[in-house]
Amino acid sequence: MNIKEIAAGILALLCFGYSVVVYRVHSGTSTFMLWAVLGIFFICCALVLHFHIWILLPLWLRRTITVIVAAGLLLFIAVEGCILSGFGAKGEDDLDYIIVLGAQVREDGPSTVLKNRLNTAYTYLMDNENTICIVSGGQGSNEPYTEAQGMYEYLVEKGISADRIIMEDQSLNTVENITNSSAYFEKETARVGIVTSNFHVFRGVHIARKQGIQSVCGIAASAVPLYLPSNMLREFFGVMKDFVCGNL
Repeated sequence: MNIKEIAAGILALLCFGYSVVVYRVHSGTSTFMLWAVLGIFFICCALVLHFHIWILLPLWLRRTITVIVAAGLLLFIAVEGCILSGFGAKGEDDLDYIIVLGAQVREDGPSTVLKNRLNTAYTYLMDNENTICIVSGGQGSNEPYTEAQGMYEYLVEKGISADRIIMEDQSLNTVENITNSSAYFEKETARVGIVTSNFHVFRGVHIARKQGIQSVCGIAASAVPLYLPSNMLREFFGVMKDFVCGNL
């Protein structure tokens, strides 16, 4: 067994282990399956190397596979670079509106991801007293109430006046978040900030621009470091899906 086989085996074990970690969060998404699939991929790589299957393949097929894998890797790196560009987004002062994009709520309140977004919104609203906050998110199948309701209650309990909060409680994805929230302001003139997790800022802002919001910026909330690899992988597919669908 050579070092390449060992490396592939280690990567497979890491992917399977991380898929279990992600699954135990019970976030309502199937992202953990992506890591399991990656684990299977690395096992296949190890077997191909161990049994010398690669060199038995026709040269044209090896070259085709190499080109496809290299192109996919370059695309992944490019998209991840775009996602990373939103990590440091601080927004602008005195925006007319901020839109807080929803995330999972549970019986005991907002999830950690959503709390981070709400705490970021709270800080901004305290520093910019004339800004109106739109909390956007409907009710998923695994949620006890709408995300907008959970966000509204959280911000009010922290001291934000209810008069400054608009609830948009019909959206089930990022595109709907932006579409439905933009009904509350003039897209041509309003200055708008998108408050969301750092890995989600790039997509949120570009969807808003695609929908005609002329002045928009991102405001990045921190993410849980342990789950950031999973979030980044999932966001890659989110960006690709919205690009193909014409949302970006």
